[in-house]
Amino acid sequence: MGFSAGKRKSRDEQDYTVTLASTAFPMDDLSDDVLERVLSWLPTSSFLRMTSVCKRWKSTKTSKSFNLACSQVPLRDPWFFMITNDSKSSTFVYDSTENSWKSLNHNRNRRDFIPVASSGGLLCFRCSVSGGFLLCNPITGSSRDLPSPISDDNSKPLQAVAMTALTPSSYKLVTISGEAPNLCFRFYESDSGSWSKELNLVKKNDGDEYNDDNDSGTVYFLSKTGHVVVASNNLQRSPSKQYSSVITVKDNVETVYFLSSHGTIIACDLTNKCYTELPKLLPPFLEYSIDLVECNGTMFVVLLSEFYESASLRIWKLENQSWVHVAMLPPAMSHELYGREGDINCVGGADDKILVCFNTSPPEVYCRYFVYDLVAQEWSELPKCFKDGEAVEFVSALSFQPRIEATV
Repeated sequence: MGFSAGKRKSRDEQDYTVTLASTAFPMDDLSDDVLERVLSWLPTSSFLRMTSVCKRWKSTKTSKSFNLACSQVPLRDPWFFMITNDSKSSTFVYDSTENSWKSLNHNRNRRDFIPVASSGGLLCFRCSVSGGFLLCNPITGSSRDLPSPISDDNSKPLQAVAMTALTPSSYKLVTISGEAPNLCFRFYESDSGSWSKELNLVKKNDGDEYNDDNDSGTVYFLSKTGHVVVASNNLQRSPSKQYSSVITVKDNVETVYFLSSHGTIIACDLTNKCYTELPKLLPPFLEYSIDLVECNGTMFVVLLSEFYESASLRIWKLENQSWVHVAMLPPAMSHELYGREGDINCVGGADDKILVCFNTSPPEVYCRYFVYDLVAQEWSELPKCFKDGEAVEFVSALSFQPRIEATV
């Protein structure tokens, strides 16, 4: 089993397990193929618990045909891989299906690796010493080391790492380096097992208009500052988010959005190898902290601002070259964020969910975690995660789908 649940089984869940295992429910009469198809649609956490029912169910964990059946499930509710400032802390995930915390048993022994990207059922870690990467499935614990891309110019700083899962066993990793106007990118494809050559991005002429219709497949990434602060520009983004990136793919076209150090969002078209700037959302004196996320192929901007002695947390998206307001955290929930000089780290998940981590730095550590459901148009706040009777505080998160069939 890849994790331990953060709470005991409910009585209803125990009864459900007994019912499934009882002779009154003719599961044993099903063929192996049909049984595997039925079990593949269980939530991942439920399936891992149910494998203790009998040897036949347990054997599906190593079955290739069961992995194939799981890969045909189009979408699973996201799990959020939570990141703490303490590298020695246990690894926790939040299961959005069961609304509960879980502690992963697959602890990483290499403490120099920090999480930088995720896609599908995989997480990507980067070694802060060598610059190499580690790909892993957090459910099964399987992992693979990738070499560091050799830059043509070592003076170009790494700006972002983005990842997209093409299939459960195929993925693509993208790195963005340099400083505007000298940006470049390269990518690693698991099918070829090698890095591409370095490709330059050219700035569009100022007269060119940004066409949102061509912005189909886009990589969104943040600069190392990661936020826009005028009055309190000493705030720093969490180290785990300094290369924060997301990729959207549509009609086989890839483009890029990232936050520059000046607070503007730059759109980089990877297909045509060019980039341009987008208009700012708010005047500089109103912007406080900002982050970019992706949900279901759409880029969203999460913006924290302060005015009239109140804090406002809003979500925006770009449509027809204009910013469209999507949602606002209710004032009753956002009021306590005012004046704390905190930072937001956000991530988009499958099933159209956006997780917002709000954190303040010492001496007053203050953390809250909100989830917005784009479909239900509802906000909720995550409960505290406790370990040994004390609340665990997280600085950011990565989103992945709990897929036991995902391989590296």
